[in-house]
Amino acid sequence: MSGTGFDLRADLAKIAAKVPGSSRVLDVGCGEGDLMHVLQAEKGCDARGMEIDADAVAKAVSRGLSVIQGDANRDLADYPDGAFDVAILSQTLQTAQRPEWLLNQLLRVGREAFVSFPNFAYWRMRLSLLTGGRMPISRHLPGSWYETANIHHLTITDFRELLAQRGVAVSGNWFFANGREIGSVNANWRAEHAVFQLRR
Repeated sequence: MSGTGFDLRADLAKIAAKVPGSSRVLDVGCGEGDLMHVLQAEKGCDARGMEIDADAVAKAVSRGLSVIQGDANRDLADYPDGAFDVAILSQTLQTAQRPEWLLNQLLRVGREAFVSFPNFAYWRMRLSLLTGGRMPISRHLPGSWYETANIHHLTITDFRELLAQRGVAVSGNWFFANGREIGSVNANWRAEHAVFQLRR
């Protein structure tokens, strides 16, 4: 999105475009608050954030954003049901201790949720593993296997199956490769990462 001087990552830009104006938003794992800033400045949202990294929290707060330090793996349970119109979890699900619990919490505290995640079935990752025999390192997954925060390696197909098993409705989905949006055909191997808009 433009107008604020922020060049959002492709998944965040899509989420920002889809969040209704004037919404009450909780951004879980908000980092330094780039998405929150855009939602407040361009869409008049009441955006709140939770972030585990103390330095990122300090930077977000210094920008005038309402961010608390917290661990989504446990602290989301403290929020009341339906406290927000929208709950957002971007590029964080794969680092969660209990992804299913976290997803349930998002859909409990928010009337709808946006979830984005890296797709471990992306063709370049498959090829790298096949030819190199080592866990891939990419732009979106830059850490070595022993230092990465990623503990659940999910694919788009895995996520769809989880949603179906848990009765979660998909309002929209978008897929990205090389920083650009691509179509949904064969997204499980063509997409580097995905965004899902969810509701109960």
